[in-house]
Amino acid sequence: MNNFLNKKILLIICGGISAYKSLELIRSLKKKGAQIKTILTKSAKQFVTPLSVSSLSQEKVYDDLFSLENETEMDHISLSRWSDIIIVAPATANTIAKISSGSSDDLASTVILASNKHIFLVPAMNVRMWEHPSTKENLVKLKNYGFSFIGPEIGDMACGEFGEGKMSEPKIIEEKIEIYFKNLSKNKKYKALVTAGPTHEYIDPVRFISNKSSGKQGYALAKSLSKKGFETTLISGPTSLKVEKDINLIKVETAEEMFRATQNSLPVDVAIFSAAVGDYKAKEISKEKIKKEDKINLVLEKNVDILNYISNHNSLRPKLVIGFAAETNNLENYSNKKLNEKNCDWIIANDVSNKKIGFDSDFNEISIFYKNSKKEKISYKSKSDISDEVVEKIINHLN
Repeated sequence: MNNFLNKKILLIICGGISAYKSLELIRSLKKKGAQIKTILTKSAKQFVTPLSVSSLSQEKVYDDLFSLENETEMDHISLSRWSDIIIVAPATANTIAKISSGSSDDLASTVILASNKHIFLVPAMNVRMWEHPSTKENLVKLKNYGFSFIGPEIGDMACGEFGEGKMSEPKIIEEKIEIYFKNLSKNKKYKALVTAGPTHEYIDPVRFISNKSSGKQGYALAKSLSKKGFETTLISGPTSLKVEKDINLIKVETAEEMFRATQNSLPVDVAIFSAAVGDYKAKEISKEKIKKEDKINLVLEKNVDILNYISNHNSLRPKLVIGFAAETNNLENYSNKKLNEKNCDWIIANDVSNKKIGFDSDFNEISIFYKNSKKEKISYKSKSDISDEVVEKIINHLN
């Protein structure tokens, strides 16, 4: 199967001696049936010419942010929306720094900032530049933003030094991109459901019982699933987080609403219950605001247990049911207990007493408990990186 046939690839070529490799990449991808459009940065034109690029891509080369030839078309939007993916090769230290800071002073950086597509960066720079702390910080930031990296390799450089920083060969870049398209196509047959955020359990028209969940990990999981090709539904309690447009977002407030939305979203192949659903709700909700008193008696009753219901549903149970456990102590004991009592396939647990990975943090550290008594730990990382790792494990399990 040709995974490149009719795929639309936007290639951004930056100014580095490795730019010549991009010509071979264009030639090879075109040969396999891909459509290639290119952007040359100002410094890239010192290494490869627009004529050589256009002759290989058989397309116009874009290089200026404002073009009189396209005054009615905004290139930084149209190019991004046209493409299936964006490849930046070579991605120089300067380009990586610009992207990580959100700079958009030319067409290349503006397209990247305006993009809603997956972006692959192929770094190429001197070994000292690659190892510089500022470059490392920029790499971490871009990984957190969802960028993927191909390379760099270790080898001899044009400057005469040896080390890490050499641009990956076109064949390696092509292989990585082919794996991406192959997995995307394979995963399109799967449906995923994610619950995220807190619930609000009202006691009167203006007051409710809730918790500190931010929804960040659940939203990151939904984004990772969608990015990998899953048809993804996200059922979210009240949060201020934004969601990717390819994700089917269902907003709810209460546990009962989340339960009904979950039922209506079945069947799915994978269900991830990361929402911090309120365990209790008011037995009676006052129709009027409760006036301030020295004491009020609030009678609570148990909420519906969404995870328990879905994981024990005979006809509509997903192939893979993943629950979450946010604990402050006895993480392993409580997680294994939940795994067995709720009939889950996996439990993803974290210690929310650790402020570095608490509810509002952008970072996490998790343990995955499996039904076969196996356990894995994913050490301190951004929630987006955690999500990407979890989704890779889900894909391996399904396949």
